[in-house]
Amino acid sequence: MQTANIYAEQGGGGPDLLLMLHGMGATGAVWSPMRETAGTRWAGRWLALDLPGHGRSGRQDSYAIGQFAATVARAALPHVDPAGRLVVLGHSLGGVIALALATGWFGVAPHRVFGAGIKAAWSDDELRRMDTLASQPAKKFSTEDEAWERYLKVSGLAGIADASAAAAARGVERDADGWHLAMDPRANAVGKPPLSELMALARCPVHLGRGRDDALVTTEQTRALDPDARDLGPHSHNVMIEAPETVWDWVAAFT
Repeated sequence: MQTANIYAEQGGGGPDLLLMLHGMGATGAVWSPMRETAGTRWAGRWLALDLPGHGRSGRQDSYAIGQFAATVARAALPHVDPAGRLVVLGHSLGGVIALALATGWFGVAPHRVFGAGIKAAWSDDELRRMDTLASQPAKKFSTEDEAWERYLKVSGLAGIADASAAAAARGVERDADGWHLAMDPRANAVGKPPLSELMALARCPVHLGRGRDDALVTTEQTRALDPDARDLGPHSHNVMIEAPETVWDWVAAFT
């Protein structure tokens, strides 16, 4: 399904909507393990997007957090039932976008927001490296296997999913010049997110969490933003793939 140049997959029924937002470099397919049990774990509809510049979604001129949030809100709004609740579950970059939506500035009013594995500390070197990646054209690969190997590494799926896994879908494309990642390299220019400011501006409850073995963010950093941040167990960055039922339990505890 294509809505406002945003690719999405959806399911379920009822007035409540769970909006699922993936992280940098991945696609909405990372929610596949959770969607397998959504019928019994979520009493409503779910909507999993490919973020702008990722997967099958269109590219845009700017990938600032506000631009990401505005595009996501426009894509989600037709699916929001005023009689139901909108719950947003975001991972990593998707979690930052979820926090932006929590401000109510983008035309949707979430009932509750969850952010898992949000990177909270950025060094100058990391930001420069991201800017460099954003300025370079997409790397071409001579074989599909090489492209998938790179995609699994970039998306953090290496070691927990392979190219044939449902969670890896739409990560690689082919054009006349060869294989390449579906992600627009310019999306790397998203910059350092203003997490403390977004948390302060939230108009709904916000819950943060992380896998205990997530190398991108510490529990201390997460709890500096949310003192009640959830330890999601002995899992790494992509906890929704490694332990989907743990994430469902987290969401269910508040919804």
